Amino acid sequence: MGNQVVIIVGTFILLLTGLLLGYVLSQLVLGFLGFNLLTFLGTLSLILIFGTLYYVLFWQLRREQMQSQAFNPALSNQTEAFSYENDLKNRLIARLDGDINTAEQLIEQARQNNPGMSEDWYIQKAIDDFDSDRE
Repeated sequence: MGNQVVIIVGTFILLLTGLLLGYVLSQLVLGFLGFNLLTFLGTLSLILIFGTLYYVLFWQLRREQMQSQAFNPALSNQTEAFSYENDLKNRLIARLDGDINTAEQLIEQARQNNPGMSEDWYIQKAIDDFDSDRE
């Protein structure tokens, strides 16, 4: 709950700072605000606040993700396996010029011909079969 409050408040301040920065910069560019030491330091401080909040928010989100993965290593391993499987499937679909139905058919054919293997093995087999048929 505490992290969510930090993220919500930080996001609100980030949006407010971004709006202020945009307004000040637009007034400077349009010439309605004179460029002097005060406007320079004000604009610089808005840029620093904006950049710092942006960094802190994404650091906080990244830290939150790392903590959730540390508490559940099985989920982390599943995520990595799922990502690898998606990469293979995307590679197969790309080789088939985006034809998802044919990709699914090739994977299903590999599944029927070689029962008991892992999903990524079937996808790799479909890729290998497609490549060998092209040669």
